[in-house]
This record gives sequence, structure tokens and C-alpha cells, in this order.
Amino acid sequence: MNRARIAALFGALLTPLLMLVVTPGTAAAAPAWQMPFPCNQVWDGQTRTNHSPANSVDFNRANDLGDSVVASASGRVSRVENTGSTSYGRWIEIDHGSGYRSRYAHLSVQRVSVGQQVSRGQRIGDVGSTGGSTGPHLHFEQRLNGTAIKIVFNGSQIFYWGTRSYTSRNCGGTFTGVVNTAGSPLTIRSGPSTSYAAVGSVADGATVSIRCQTRGQTITGTYGTTSLWDHIGTGYVSDAYVYTGSDGQIAPNC
Repeated sequence: MNRARIAALFGALLTPLLMLVVTPGTAAAAPAWQMPFPCNQVWDGQTRTNHSPANSVDFNRANDLGDSVVASASGRVSRVENTGSTSYGRWIEIDHGSGYRSRYAHLSVQRVSVGQQVSRGQRIGDVGSTGGSTGPHLHFEQRLNGTAIKIVFNGSQIFYWGTRSYTSRNCGGTFTGVVNTAGSPLTIRSGPSTSYAAVGSVADGATVSIRCQTRGQTITGTYGTTSLWDHIGTGYVSDAYVYTGSDGQIAPNC
């Protein structure tokens, strides 16, 4: 075989390989998306063809105003915006790399800043009704190279078009708080009430890891009055004595 034919054959074989490498728009692996809510929470997600953008989803559940919104995947906060009484209102965007981003809109509170690194499951804001919203809900988008794409949670695409109930498997977040009793140790109980047995104590000023939270006896403490109790591994302590950066629930339900 002469050199010209060898060169032509080599070129014919190489061209498709080069196209595979350089073709614009080839997507890298998507993030390991999970729902933008704490572990085991159940939300109704609605998709509709006249939504803007159509591939977005609106999430609702009863009495959801102020509920925790968490990062759907790890990344860097790329935008924290406020459009006032129009459009998204208070909203956040997270850059997950390789062209993938997520958006969280109509928030009542934004708890992160531009450039901040966040982990999947980390609280970033609270459900609200800002912007063009007519009631509390979370507007959520997954985007690739600037375009909203069909949403995937836990490896499965959500339902289009209509409403479905979904359970969050976003269970990898870290939730911490700092005990403040103005000096005395805080008693750890076997359940969410002072009627339960004491099973230990934690020192004033200690940082605790909160595994989950539940409602129990109403307690008045350093941070006001609340029925919320924090499970810290060995038992429960009243959230009235734990600073978490929020007056509400930040961890999954126990």
C-alpha cells in the first residue's frame, strides 16, 4: 500500500475519534442530584408545559413557609439575587462544575453568599413567596450550559407533566449547633421532654452534631421558646439552648 493510501486511511480512522473529543456540547457526568429538602421529607412536585422554564418544578407541602431548602448537590454558590416583587424574587444559583448549575427561587431567606462552597444537603435558604409567586413554594431548576434540563433526583427523572409526591433522599448533610446555657451543662434526655430520663450532659459552649429533630415539650431558653428538640447521638436536647443559625428546623425529622 503506498503512502498516499495509508495517509488517507489513517485520516479516515482518526477523524471520527477527533469528532468524539472536540464536538461542542458533549456533556460530562451530571452531579449526583438529590431533592433540595432535608432527608425523608415528602413534597409534591408540579411540572407543567406553560411553566417558565418548562423543565422546572414547583414544590409544595402544607405549612411550608420558612421550611429548609438545601443544596441538591455540592458546589460553589455562583449567584445570590433579589428581583424584588417580580420573577424569581430572592433566588440562589449553585455551580456544580462541567456546565451544571441549580437554581432555587422565591426564597424568604438566603443563607449563603457568592463564592461560598456548599455540600449536598447543606441548608442554603428558606421556602418563601417572594418575586412573582402567588403563595409559598420552591421553584427549582437543574441547568446545563445555561439551559434548563429535565430534572433528575437519585438517578431518576421526575414526572412530566403533572404532579407527583416525592420523598427526599438528600441525607448527606452535616447539621451542627453550639450550646449556650450561660454556664451550666445542658442535660441530654432519652426523649424530647424533661419527663424523660437524663442520659448525660453537654458542656456550655460545646459544638454538637444534630442527627435529626423532632417536636416535644415546649421549652423557654437562651434562644426563646420552642417545642423543637435536637437528637445529638446520645439523646435529645432542647433547641432553645442550641444556636444553629435558624429559629426553625434545620435537620431531618426523627
